Amino acid sequence: MLTCRLQFVFEKLWKTIKDILGDKVEMVVISDRIVDSPCCLVTGEYDWTANMERIMKAQALRDNSIGSYKSSKKTMDINPDNGITEELRKRVEADKNDKSVKDLVMLLFETALLTSGFSLNDPNTFAPRIHRMLKLGLNIDGDEAGGDYAEMPALEEDSAEESKMEGVD
Repeated sequence: MLTCRLQFVFEKLWKTIKDILGDKVEMVVISDRIVDSPCCLVTGEYDWTANMERIMKAQALRDNSIGSYKSSKKTMDINPDNGITEELRKRVEADKNDKSVKDLVMLLFETALLTSGFSLNDPNTFAPRIHRMLKLGLNIDGDEAGGDYAEMPALEEDSAEESKMEGVD
């Protein structure tokens, strides 16, 4: 069982994580059942598991409104003994509005989604976030890296292809 002192030390961290993630998680708790990873996501006893959620999203004839009210409520368990969690706690104590704190929390959440068996809602934001963290870890400026997503040309619209297909009918 976790001590009250440990709960108090990590209180600002879990409140900040909950603020950043908003309604993506039902609650954030400090847990002693995690050994290696900094965090994990769990669902309630009567909520859908990750596999059931994936099956229901894949149903071809399902009602589109199902996803909004039956998406499983996730609880984020945080490992207080992990070095990543400890460093994140220190950064939150220093400045909880730091952009790197938000990026790290979102990265932890998205990796926890993947390792817990869930799928990402928006994988297109996951890769740039990892690239930003890699640049930060390697002390690379955005200009030196070359190939930033912001500098890529916009994709051409598929409207011309659609009009060709309409002409076939």
